[in-house]
Amino acid sequence: MLPGFLARAVESLLGRERRSLHLKAAGAATGVLVVVMLAGSWAVVEAEQGAHRANLTSYPKALWWSIETATTVGYGDFYPVTPWGRAIGAVVMVVGITTYGMVTAALATWFVGREQRRRHHLAHGAHELGEEAVRALHERFDRLERLVNGKGESGGYR
Repeated sequence: MLPGFLARAVESLLGRERRSLHLKAAGAATGVLVVVMLAGSWAVVEAEQGAHRANLTSYPKALWWSIETATTVGYGDFYPVTPWGRAIGAVVMVVGITTYGMVTAALATWFVGREQRRRHHLAHGAHELGEEAVRALHERFDRLERLVNGKGESGGYR
């Protein structure tokens, strides 16, 4: 069931043609982060297995450690002690920082784009309103001109 759900989630994030490039990139980066955290948790348990003073001895502990590491929280309750474990930690950190940066940039781009569309809509409305006002003024000036020249509203003389 879970792989089907993941496939649908990935298709939902990446498959729509109308989605902008920054949203697709943020979605892909999030997917990569999830895979790196899951695989990194397994890999760090393997790397730390049997090491002196190792505290990443089970997958649940390692998964919590990878979440802490990817989000840069790093409580310090779990940490790798072997060189391979630290290398895995560096990968999890870099992917986490990159992903959160991309997601933040995607959100900022979305907000800015939304505001730009709103302003464009307002400017377009103001332009149309301005054209309408100019037409109304021209009609008024034409009527005044006809009155001043001695013609009535119907175009005849008084």
